[in-house]
Amino acid sequence: MRCDVTRVSGSFSFSSGCSAFAMSKKRGLSLEEKREQMLQIFYESQGFYQLKDLEKLGPKKGVISQSVKDVVQSLVDDDLVFKDKIGTSVYFWSLSSRAGNQLRQVRMKLETELEAAKKRQADLQTQRELAKKGREDSSERESALNALNELQKKHKAIKEELDLYAQNDPAVYEEMSSVTEVAHKAVNRWTAVVFEHLS
Repeated sequence: MRCDVTRVSGSFSFSSGCSAFAMSKKRGLSLEEKREQMLQIFYESQGFYQLKDLEKLGPKKGVISQSVKDVVQSLVDDDLVFKDKIGTSVYFWSLSSRAGNQLRQVRMKLETELEAAKKRQADLQTQRELAKKGREDSSERESALNALNELQKKHKAIKEELDLYAQNDPAVYEEMSSVTEVAHKAVNRWTAVVFEHLS
């Protein structure tokens, strides 16, 4: 589709069926694609680079120079690229053999975790099957569950009634009486102290 653009009194006009979006350049690379492209620079040359060198090489791989620093830092954070300060310069490098070793270690770790997860799943399946035994639907089980529900309702009602009578509990009454007596004695002491200071 061909788009014609004409300038009319300070603004742009597009031919029918065209828009500014239709004319935009191809989309940029995603962060993951940028990371892959920057890693290719290291793997192809097996060299050591300063950031300024990478900012020059990045655009050749489709990574704009302004984003090279962030992309390289993300690779350093993930231990795919290594950096070291030598004197006043900072150098970056990555060797494909080292990356391969890291990937093998990650793979072994994931395989171990997978085996542990499979074992855990099998154990849970066994526990589930054992828990199901004796819980098959039957009239006896259903009547036992109904009886349990009734007992739970009665227990709840009795507990609520007991809470109502808790105010008249002799132990609670004794405790309140004791606390009141202590408070009364404390008030009398402070009253005596106040009168002593006033006289």
